[in-house]
Amino acid sequence: MSQLEETQESLSRMQAFDPKSLAREEDLGKNFDFSAVVAPAGRLIRLYNQLGLSTLDDFPDQILAQIKQQADADFNRFQQILDFDPTTIENQNPKQPRDNLVQQVSKAYDPAFQKLFPFISYGTSKAVDFQRMENEARAMLQNVKDEASEITTQLNEHQEQAQEVLADVRKVAAEQGVSQQAIYFKDEAESHEKLAEVWRSRTIKVAWGLGVYALFSIFFHKIPWIQPEDTIQSVQLITSKVLIFFVISYILFLSSKNFLSHKHSAIVNKHRQNALMTYTAITDSAATEEVKDVVLNHAASCIFSPQDTGFIKSESQSSQSSRSIVELLPKTTMKLDS
Repeated sequence: MSQLEETQESLSRMQAFDPKSLAREEDLGKNFDFSAVVAPAGRLIRLYNQLGLSTLDDFPDQILAQIKQQADADFNRFQQILDFDPTTIENQNPKQPRDNLVQQVSKAYDPAFQKLFPFISYGTSKAVDFQRMENEARAMLQNVKDEASEITTQLNEHQEQAQEVLADVRKVAAEQGVSQQAIYFKDEAESHEKLAEVWRSRTIKVAWGLGVYALFSIFFHKIPWIQPEDTIQSVQLITSKVLIFFVISYILFLSSKNFLSHKHSAIVNKHRQNALMTYTAITDSAATEEVKDVVLNHAASCIFSPQDTGFIKSESQSSQSSRSIVELLPKTTMKLDS
C-alpha cells in the first residue's frame, strides 16, 4: 500500500469517528465514564474534517507521513479510551489512568492544529478558486444577457401578433360577459311562463264553474226547500243568486288578469334576453361612437326600465324611449360639429 493510501485511510478513520462513543456511561458508570472528552474529541474531529481527502494527492510523501502520524496518534488516544477497563488495573487507583486519558484528549487539539493548519489552508485555497469562480460568473452573466437579448428580439417580432390575439380575447370575453347576463332574463321568462300556464288552468276551471252555476241557478226556485213562498223570499233568493254570480265572476276576472300578467312578464323578459343577446352584434355594425351610444341607451332602457305588471295599462315606457332619443340628439350634434 502506498503512502497516499495509508494516509487517506488514517484520515478517513478520524473523520468518520463518532465522539459520542467515547462516553461509555453504561459500561463504566458515572465515576469512570469519559463523557468529559466528548466535546474536545468532537472539536478535534471537526479539525480533521476540514482537510479534504482529495487534497492529499498534491502532497509529497514526507508531508503525507506527518499527517498520517498525527492522525494515528490522535486515534490511538480514542482507542485507549474505548479499551479502558478499570478491572484490569492492579495495585493502582483506576481513576488516575482515566484522568490521564481525559487530559490527553483535551490537550490534543493544539498540537494537531499547529501540525495540520498549513495543509488545511492549502486545501481551502485550492477548493475556493476565486479566479475560476469569477470567470464562471462572468460567463454565466454573459449567457443570461445573450438569452435576454434573444427573447427581447422574439417579443418584438411577435408583438403585433400578440396585440391582435389580445384584442380577439377581449372581444370574446366581452361577448361572453354580455351573453351570460341574458340567462337571468331567460330564467325569469320561463318562471312567468310556468305561472301563466297555472293561472290559465285555474281560469278555465272557474269559467266552467261559473257556467254550471248560471245554468243550474235557473232551476233553484223549483227546489222544494229553496222554493220561495212569498215576495220577500223571492227577493232574498234573487239577491243571493246575483251575489254568488258576481263573486264567481270576480274570481274569474282575477284569474284571467293573473294569467295575462304572467304572460306579459314572460314576453317582456324574453324581449330583454333577446336584446342582450343581440347587443354586441348591433354595436359592432355601428359606424360611429354616437350610434353605439344610442344603441346602448336603448338597450339599457329596455333592460332597466320599470316593467308593466299587466294589471293596468301604462305608456311610460314609450315616452321614456322618446325622451332618450331627444336627450342624445344634442350630444350627437356637438360631436359632429367638433
